[in-house]
Amino acid sequence: MNPLISRRHFQGLVAATAVGSWPAARASGEMALFDAHIHYSHDAVDLVPPRQAVELLRKAGLRGALVSSSDDDGTQRLMAEAPDLIVPELRPYRRRGELSTWMRDDGVVRYLEERLAKYRYAGIGEFHLYGQDADLPVPRRMVALARERKLLLHAHSDVDAIDRLFSQWPEARVLWAHSGFDRPDTVREVLRRHRRLWCDLAFRGDHASGTQVDGAWREAFTEFPDRFMIGTDTFTPERWHYIGSHASYSRGWLASLPAPVAERIGWRNAEDLLRGLPRAQG
Repeated sequence: MNPLISRRHFQGLVAATAVGSWPAARASGEMALFDAHIHYSHDAVDLVPPRQAVELLRKAGLRGALVSSSDDDGTQRLMAEAPDLIVPELRPYRRRGELSTWMRDDGVVRYLEERLAKYRYAGIGEFHLYGQDADLPVPRRMVALARERKLLLHAHSDVDAIDRLFSQWPEARVLWAHSGFDRPDTVREVLRRHRRLWCDLAFRGDHASGTQVDGAWREAFTEFPDRFMIGTDTFTPERWHYIGSHASYSRGWLASLPAPVAERIGWRNAEDLLRGLPRAQG
């Protein structure tokens, strides 16, 4: 299959979420999930070939996965293998090791422009960006590119950088990776300030112990049921083999929440965000 995504195909992929084309539940009756934080970088491709990677995603009962990679070839190979399952986003990293240098590298702008001209994406990220670095020329151009194409920004950032991204583009849709690794009360404060901010829970364990949701996080999920989503974060190749167990863990703690909230965090919020039509709270 040609990895180049046509406009018609990409629109069809997004529209599928609107009409519920993806299965809402597994044959076993378990809740289907949408994983909003998956990486498939060059070293993962070597360890877990595309067909095997897709099998792991399907076996975990995922109805969709937001995928990025360093370089972008991994994402394109997964997209070619499973266009019904993979939602692609573009990282500004051409190889591993650029997490702390990309924002000062003019070559990143050329790379983003070339990939965006060739392929279709739902967003740009996940990128690592902190504090005043968000106002450097390279990140500013990245935000401008996202704005031109109405793409999601998936930011691994502190609160300062999140605020700066919204200062540059007040109507941006920003997915805050790992909920900033911040305390739930801080996360709630930032969500109140930015109505177009969503949070993934990737690589966090403080929101739940076993099947019980932490009290402070339960308050956050109750106040903002439409703004959180799950994610595995396969930042190393070995973590691909945790996708299934992470899905099982997620179903466990989600089951302790009211069913509508669990469904929203489990998959609806991700699909609403990627559709660009997030539902109003309440």
